[in-house]
Amino acid sequence: MNKINPVFAAACISLLVFGITLITLGSVLPELTKAFSLDGIQTGTLVAILPAGILCGSLVFGPIADRYGYKFLLAISIFLSAVGLIGMSSLQLLPALYICIFIIGFGGGIINGGTSALVSDISSTNKGASLSVLGVFFGIGALGMPLLLGLLSDSLGPSTILKWVGAIMFLPLIFVMTVKFPPAKQAAGLPMKEVYSLLTQPSLLLTGFFLFFQSGAEGLVNNWSTSFLQGKLNVTNQQSLFALSCSIAGLTAMRILTPFILKKSSSFQLLTISMLMILCGSALLYFAQSYTVAFVALLITGLGLSAGFPLVLGFIGQLYPTLSGTAFSIAFVIALTGNILINYFTGILVKTAGIEQLPLFTALCSLIMLIILQRIWSIMKKQS
Repeated sequence: MNKINPVFAAACISLLVFGITLITLGSVLPELTKAFSLDGIQTGTLVAILPAGILCGSLVFGPIADRYGYKFLLAISIFLSAVGLIGMSSLQLLPALYICIFIIGFGGGIINGGTSALVSDISSTNKGASLSVLGVFFGIGALGMPLLLGLLSDSLGPSTILKWVGAIMFLPLIFVMTVKFPPAKQAAGLPMKEVYSLLTQPSLLLTGFFLFFQSGAEGLVNNWSTSFLQGKLNVTNQQSLFALSCSIAGLTAMRILTPFILKKSSSFQLLTISMLMILCGSALLYFAQSYTVAFVALLITGLGLSAGFPLVLGFIGQLYPTLSGTAFSIAFVIALTGNILINYFTGILVKTAGIEQLPLFTALCSLIMLIILQRIWSIMKKQS
């Protein structure tokens, strides 16, 4: 893993911003629902706008980064995130709130993909290890925002906190603007023939579809676990949220350890073990009859989910160094599509089969990822 340098620090701080903004909507959704007197359809629309914005941001960041570089792309994205948060805290009209949510998602999608591609570019070796460390900062942001809201909401109120967080985001914006970034890889213009050919590359499609199911599995755990615990085990909302938070904390801690693990194990070995951990955690959760067992199951699942994105993105950066931004953009769009579709169909299946079947969906995702991983390994061996 590369030594800490200003460019890597800028990427980490930017992803911290994404972690904060991504979790914000869920944290303040009850207050927004009350403030705007939202019905079920309006609330559903509000929740759907964020991933739509992230998907759009993921679609555009790659070609822009390859053509013009990362500096202004990240700076503009942080600015959009800050403006979106401040707007959420100030606006009174529902359409304006929708726009702010989309802006937050759009900026976050660019940050999420752009920082990953940037770290891949500046890491000559051990790209997966560097990307794992980068991912830690997303976890810090995602864990920190609910904690901040919980501690300060009674004294300041969610609206004031959002304004302050939005204002503080101008500090990382200033830092990013002072850092000297690597030059654009395709400053003379994107080679469109090569860009189009990426869409037919088996290795990129395979890694993309691995992330399709990885993102879907993460979405299942993050979006449905609390409902599963409350529905099957009749635990309190506080208990279910604590279990989910510990699962995310486990994911974050494992990403800190990943660079050290990779010194003695290969990326494919770690990914295989990670998929098996998801499978074991899902099985344990399915048969859990107590909160303690379910808690341990979610922790194991969180540990297993940690390696997927950093290591597979490392493969993509290794395979497509001259068009890494565009390749990452394609992979992230496939991944986010998986998150949306798998969660949508899970909602339908849960309605017909019951929330108790949730771990089976996560287990199925891990099995499919294991199959795809073996094919990726074969391709990487041939190209090494």
